[in-house]
Amino acid sequence: MATIDFKHTPFGELGIISMRGCEDISKKVDNYLMQWRDTPEAGTFIVPVECPRFGSGEAKGVIKHTARGLDVYIICDVFNHGVTYKMYNQVVPMSPDEHYQDLKRIIAALGGKARRITVIMPMLYEGRQHRRTTRESLDSALALQELVSMGVSNILTFDAHDPRIQNAIPLHGFDNVQAAYQMIKALIKAEPDIQLDREHLMFISPDEGGMNRCIYYSSVLGVEMGMFYKRRNYSVVVNGRNPIEAHEFLGNDVAGKDVIIVDDMIASGESMLDIAARLKEKKARRIFAFATFGLFVDGLARFDEFYQKGLIDKIFTTNLVYGDDELLHREWYTRVDMSKYVAYLIDTLNYDNSISELLNPVDRIKKAVAKHREALAQK
Repeated sequence: MATIDFKHTPFGELGIISMRGCEDISKKVDNYLMQWRDTPEAGTFIVPVECPRFGSGEAKGVIKHTARGLDVYIICDVFNHGVTYKMYNQVVPMSPDEHYQDLKRIIAALGGKARRITVIMPMLYEGRQHRRTTRESLDSALALQELVSMGVSNILTFDAHDPRIQNAIPLHGFDNVQAAYQMIKALIKAEPDIQLDREHLMFISPDEGGMNRCIYYSSVLGVEMGMFYKRRNYSVVVNGRNPIEAHEFLGNDVAGKDVIIVDDMIASGESMLDIAARLKEKKARRIFAFATFGLFVDGLARFDEFYQKGLIDKIFTTNLVYGDDELLHREWYTRVDMSKYVAYLIDTLNYDNSISELLNPVDRIKKAVAKHREALAQK
């Protein structure tokens, strides 16, 4: 069946709104878009906004440029604890709740004048509170419904903890984007001697919930995979969750192979480090980790310790969430830049074109791997 080649025009003039803490990635996205398009009169696609706060901690959203008729893309990192404000003369780091509230303030300040609003929220607000297991709130579903009720047409997130959360807004746009291609490219650049084949590499999921990510990588690269099962103590709650008593491994022998642990996020890193130690006991060669979001909520000391002991070799996370200078200078850490990818998504959506190819980068991954294998063969 022949496909129709639609000649799309922009849905509206492009406008990018950078929430506090997203200035760096928004500026890079803006630079890419200006390279690909005619630079607007203002010299930028970024619409200036502000959320000033009173001494009591109250705030308001202010748009400093007309947004009438714009196709607006709001970039928001609700996990940026590096952003602070003053309340009762004390410096307070912004929590996810406060970032989310500021996002709603800016949407409210647009006052229905924008032609379309798309929210790019890389790590979904309250994404881990996506299902009910007892008498508890469903925060992520409520947040999505609240955003669309305020006029948001599309929501883009990366590596959602559970993609089924989109069922909360079945009549609105929700795209769950993966960073697989960028992760593979970063791995090849950081470890040019790595062999991406069945004899030398294996992907590991740290739990049953992350199996789909692991299956994707192993299927595209044609390598084996395994997983760990988390045995939890459900009679105790520590820091809002049931503590893990042990990790049980399911999979083939990892001895002598490079291993990549794949997860959506590193919070404390406790599970990932425990799994790394278990894999080393099983004689794995080098241990790498892919995580879209690196939060490192308990600091970096344990990661330093595991690196010095040779229990982990390199951790890859993206620049979609905040990472301080202390993290960026660690030998065991590599930051994966996603700004060009975000720019591609915005550019494509603004023209109302399909982003299917951007969401499924199998061909690009295979091309990058083939090029890498060819380079290794010539050495």
